Amino acid sequence: QVRLVESGGGLVQAGGSLRLSCAASGSIFRNNAMGWYRQAPGKQRELVAINTSGGITNYADSVKGRFTISRDNTKNTVYLQMNSLKSEDTAVYYCKLGQYGSDFWGKGTLVTVSS
Repeated sequence: QVRLVESGGGLVQAGGSLRLSCAASGSIFRNNAMGWYRQAPGKQRELVAINTSGGITNYADSVKGRFTISRDNTKNTVYLQMNSLKSEDTAVYYCKLGQYGSDFWGKGTLVTVSS
């Protein structure tokens, strides 16, 4: 089993920055993908950014140039640096780890951007 714990959410003004962290524990294999998704009120959950253990990174078009995903494999932790935040970035941000056909999710952390 895998447990994911997100942290770093909060309230920030538009134009500000936040850094989210997601620490994974449990049965984590060397080859995996860790990423961030978000779900705004009344909307479907969407991919924000994903990073594989092989170094492949992908971003949603809406966050390219503003958000940066990184990971520390020694700590099984993935980060999301969010800069130039906009009101439309307001959502619950979820961490996901995928490995060998199984997906594990964190409980989410709320990010609120005030305009």
